[in-house]
Amino acid sequence: MAHVFDVARYILEKRGQMSAMKLQKLVYYSQGWHLVFDGEPLFGSPIEAWANGPVVRDLYREHRGQYVVSADTFHAVRGLDDTEKQTIDAVLESYGDLDAHQLSNLTHSERPWIEARKNIPAGARSDAVIDTATMHEYYQGVLNASRNG
Repeated sequence: MAHVFDVARYILEKRGQMSAMKLQKLVYYSQGWHLVFDGEPLFGSPIEAWANGPVVRDLYREHRGQYVVSADTFHAVRGLDDTEKQTIDAVLESYGDLDAHQLSNLTHSERPWIEARKNIPAGARSDAVIDTATMHEYYQGVLNASRNG
């Protein structure tokens, strides 16, 4: 299993510096799609349903106070294998051209984030964890619908 810092570094090495908010959403989608493609989490850090969308607190602690982040923001832990890189590459191909607000809005329309925040008022702080089983089920459904549609 990768470390979330390795995922962040890889995204930033491929796409260059970006807003911390955009990075958080791309890391989230990398986790979701890796659950579908490989049947296991890409990284072990929990993802929380914050007001502006999914956030990995472990990653946030490293970039806190920075609007823009680069690969140098995160130290390498173990690196990524080819399968992990393939998942992230697919996510970057599908989501990489969207800006942070588009990604945030997209996550707000999807069941994993909605279910994690079900009893939390809009805009309120939260540390509710987004369930990986819900992510797997939801994104598997998205994949199946795209294959059948």
